[in-house]
Amino acid sequence: MLARQRQERILEALRASGGVRVSDLTEELRVSYMTVRRDLDALAERGLVDKVHGGATISTQRSADEPGFEAKSVREQPEKEAIAAEAARLVRPGTAIGMTAGTTTYALARYLRDIPNLTVVTNSIPVAEVMRHSERTDLSIVLTGGLRTPSDALVGPVADAAVRAMHVDILFMGVHGMEERAGLTTPNLLEAETNRALLRSAQQLVVVADHTKWGIVGLSTIAELGEADVLVTDDGLASEAQAALAEHVGELIVAEPVR
Repeated sequence: MLARQRQERILEALRASGGVRVSDLTEELRVSYMTVRRDLDALAERGLVDKVHGGATISTQRSADEPGFEAKSVREQPEKEAIAAEAARLVRPGTAIGMTAGTTTYALARYLRDIPNLTVVTNSIPVAEVMRHSERTDLSIVLTGGLRTPSDALVGPVADAAVRAMHVDILFMGVHGMEERAGLTTPNLLEAETNRALLRSAQQLVVVADHTKWGIVGLSTIAELGEADVLVTDDGLASEAQAALAEHVGELIVAEPVR
């Protein structure tokens, strides 16, 4: 069993009971004590579990917690690069696209710089900076303006008004969490409203989210899973979660990171 498969099994046990013992996990997974400890260390680094004496509990991260852009940008980098490469294949020259804030959309922006004749509407300062430095004359960038969040999104009434006047072919949306009942979520209420405005402006919604977002529920729902025309994730997502997503979204694309 691969490390990511063991870790998903550990997360499933935590979601079911709220806590696990290392001794129980060694028996269930048929691995050594140190292997389980390393898996718990990896999950703790991602903020998914809290380590306690003899085991771990589900993370105490709250639905309104919002990590900053810099903190999130170092997580799951190979997965985000693979997702970005797959998502970029959906864009044709001459397309008007929307891009929400997030570290996965930031990765995607670098892949879009080689596609001719694009118009990019975004509320993400990092995305706008990446596109601006391409020095292309056939690229139009619309940065919405608004109040800045910890994730470097521009939100609020100014951003919402700017977005409502736009019409894009495809919206690429990053999310804080995705879950069957809660849908696509964010911990920031203002960002949720701006993302909903971006969604209303788009003909097609493409969600870009790595496997760690599954099972996470933020404070506010942006959209139901079924509103996603395409969802691009990575192969670290457990098969059960892939099956659940495939039942709801229009198309599920699973990227394979280079490891």
